[in-house]
Amino acid sequence: MADEPRTFLELRVNRVQQMFNSMDPAPFRERDLDPQAVGYIVDWATQHSRSRVLGLRIQVAGPPAEGETTEAIVAAVRANFARMERASQLDLRRLFRTGRVSLCIGLAFLSLAIIGAEHIASTTSLRYAGLISESFAIGGWVALWRPLEIFLYDWWPIAERVRMYRRLASMNVVIEVER
Repeated sequence: MADEPRTFLELRVNRVQQMFNSMDPAPFRERDLDPQAVGYIVDWATQHSRSRVLGLRIQVAGPPAEGETTEAIVAAVRANFARMERASQLDLRRLFRTGRVSLCIGLAFLSLAIIGAEHIASTTSLRYAGLISESFAIGGWVALWRPLEIFLYDWWPIAERVRMYRRLASMNVVIEVER
């Protein structure tokens, strides 16, 4: 691990509480990071190659408050990104479930549309029977648009977010307290 290229983000805060969401009533270890801090850290991390080991150095101007040990701060930062990773994994599972349901509905609709198109083409001698038949078939294929979009394109950004949060949850966090 000593040979791995390491990149540190250095954050300077007056007090540790600036790192955490002030509206979150959870105990310190379970509190969410401030949304602006998360956005800044994620933006910084996306600028670095996946091969680089990330680290976060938080420089605190004053001593931590009661109960805010450096170990608790490190654990809280890692736990925050681990929760975000789990939430993104849940989003990905929900998207795939939606894709599977959409695919089943789309295939059922496509089957009915093709059967309907063939029925119209074979039993109707109307001048526009071919147009109606083709419209049914096209409508059936359009019903598969959303599931294909999910399985081909929509899952990639969420999977990337899962990987990013996993990287951030395992990054080296160093707290430097100025006395």
